[in-house]
Amino acid sequence: VAGTMTMGEQSGPPESLRLLDAAFDAGVNFFDSAEMYPVPQRAETHGRSEELVGRWLRARRVPRDSVVLATKVAGPSGQMTWIRGGPVALDSRNITEAIDSSLRRLGVDYIDLYQIHWPDRYVPMFGETDYDPSRQYASIPMEEQLEALGKGVESGKVCCSVLCRRCSILPICPRC
Repeated sequence: VAGTMTMGEQSGPPESLRLLDAAFDAGVNFFDSAEMYPVPQRAETHGRSEELVGRWLRARRVPRDSVVLATKVAGPSGQMTWIRGGPVALDSRNITEAIDSSLRRLGVDYIDLYQIHWPDRYVPMFGETDYDPSRQYASIPMEEQLEALGKGVESGKVCCSVLCRRCSILPICPRC
């Protein structure tokens, strides 16, 4: 697995493309990204890692079926207001919009593995290690989130979806 979390921030475009080349040439075919990457997260660089992966696929004419592309939707965050207004909720509209935006940035017709980066509920984030129950808030029902992921699969925009990070892995793919 080649992670792209720093591509577009800590490594610029030329270096990022060289890193993707080196990984692919070494036999790596699974590339992981996220709509919020690169880190540290900034409005000016939001989505740049996905853009660089897409640029690499096109520039190197990598056959789409020779790689596995994974990416993630960002959950609610008061820190990243430039991503769909926060987002304030991980509802069906936000998930659908995130899928479409990732497809556009990657320049592909489908995403192999789509993940919820963190769920629509309070979780300790970005260096926090302890759960604070006083920070819990009303969240979008898990069923709505899973239904939105399922619609991504049904539409052909996503091959497999999972919910991850601090919760159990839950596959949502009839084809996997």
